[in-house]
Amino acid sequence: MRRCGECSLCCVVLRVDELDKLGGTPCPQLAETNGCSIHNTRPHICRAYRCLWLQGGLDDADRPDRLDAVIDILTEGLTTRLSIQEAAPGAFDGSARLQEIANAHRSSMPVRVVEAGNVLDPDRPFRVLLANGEEQRVLGERIELYRDGQKIGERHLPWLDRWARRLAVHFRKRRVRRILTPDSESRPFPRSGP
Repeated sequence: MRRCGECSLCCVVLRVDELDKLGGTPCPQLAETNGCSIHNTRPHICRAYRCLWLQGGLDDADRPDRLDAVIDILTEGLTTRLSIQEAAPGAFDGSARLQEIANAHRSSMPVRVVEAGNVLDPDRPFRVLLANGEEQRVLGERIELYRDGQKIGERHLPWLDRWARRLAVHFRKRRVRRILTPDSESRPFPRSGP
């Protein structure tokens, strides 16, 4: 059974509502040398989370801090996809190993690549790698279509997807506003830690 060891990248990349922690920002409970300062009392989501590497789905050398990305297989509704969350801009493009992992999965499921930072930007770009060398680069409500690295077209999200995206952005902004306003009385989650 694998253990995190010195890796604490998920404590930076992922969102933890119970701690009012935004994705792409270091957890306030993350100590510089000893990892989680509330390890014994950390929220359930932190206890239950296991990245693909911890689950044994990647090679031993593919620990997230070494790849500069957290990798998961996620199921949302009827869609299962590989998620690659870059800890730093360009990590995917600069890593032959991340690209190799993506290529091994993209024929069986979409691969979503997104930078963990800029979570406050509703138009932050992300990429969806598909089978047959196809790729979608999503820029807000616009999608650029590529095949084998060459741009082949562009389109906008369908109207229902645009509406759902705008609704999701609205609720994300409200949640973030509550997190960033420390003395808000309408806090959706209790504060943990000091």
